[in-house]
Amino acid sequence: MKHPIIFTAELECTLSQFIDECKPDKVFILTDDVTIEACYPIVQHFYCLKNSVCITIPSSDNNKTLGSLTQVWNYLQKEKATRHSLLINLGGGMITDLGGFAAATFKRGMRFINLPTTVLAMVDASVGGKTGINFGGLKNEIGAFCDAEAVLIDTKWLKTLDKENILSGYAEMLKHGLLSERSHLTELLTFDIDDIDLKKLFALLEKSVEVKKKIVEKDPHEQNIRKALNYGHTFGHAFESWAMRRNQILHGYAVAYGIVCELYLSVVLQGFPTEVMRHVVNFIKAHYGVLPISCDDYLELISLMQHDKKNHGGTINFTLLQDVGKIAINQTASEEMIREALDFLREG
Repeated sequence: MKHPIIFTAELECTLSQFIDECKPDKVFILTDDVTIEACYPIVQHFYCLKNSVCITIPSSDNNKTLGSLTQVWNYLQKEKATRHSLLINLGGGMITDLGGFAAATFKRGMRFINLPTTVLAMVDASVGGKTGINFGGLKNEIGAFCDAEAVLIDTKWLKTLDKENILSGYAEMLKHGLLSERSHLTELLTFDIDDIDLKKLFALLEKSVEVKKKIVEKDPHEQNIRKALNYGHTFGHAFESWAMRRNQILHGYAVAYGIVCELYLSVVLQGFPTEVMRHVVNFIKAHYGVLPISCDDYLELISLMQHDKKNHGGTINFTLLQDVGKIAINQTASEEMIREALDFLREG
């Protein structure tokens, strides 16, 4: 992972430095209809952005589509962007995913900088070089690995978020805690998510980013240990795709429900400690509510899992855990076990 991840309280100065290093012929800022109101006013008067052009697309993961991507390409083409231009992605995971893919493909590649504005984007979507869009009703079906020139993380954006969006990102932080060590996981499970101390949250966020960064550096293109970062996502992406056809849920909520299912498989198939599993499951149930699935949805969910990008030879691939920080990639489970995990999510 070549790009720097910078935690900064001086965003204008830091951004100016990276723009100067890129020496772009034009600067574009990608926002959505939420960040154009909540976040763009904070940066629009930065001197380094004085001649920039703003592009705005519809918000939410339902709009992480080929249509939105085409809208960005069309705008870049209309405004005569070149391979030497720079795209700044200002927003959450949808913007950093789609914007990164737009930049990776326009003119066969232009440079981009991520300014993540949600917890989810800070700890997950903008870090690690994955870009892409949803396609055919499936999550992140089309995409590419492409590193940003930089990811600039500023605490000020946390003040713009509601609790639901903080919880969405926090699910990815729980995942990182499970992948690292018990002391880190304990910090996350004992953090008061109902009365959020932003300073403490930011410290946990920095630690979480470091967990992901270390894994990505070992395996940039997900051939081996980076698959660990998909923990909770085999079920989670299926839940998210299922919900896209009904009532959309935030990505982190889908991942939280996926963690519950994959903890169950980890206990049964890998001997993961039951007591730790219960602590995590209780936290998720207390803060993320219930996913309204029934037994009638199981076939559809299993079918969605069969489209997961990690699969090989038609077999559903899971990342499971033997213990906190003891990762078992490339694991499989029978359809019966998958159904049991879904039962566990519904009934506990």
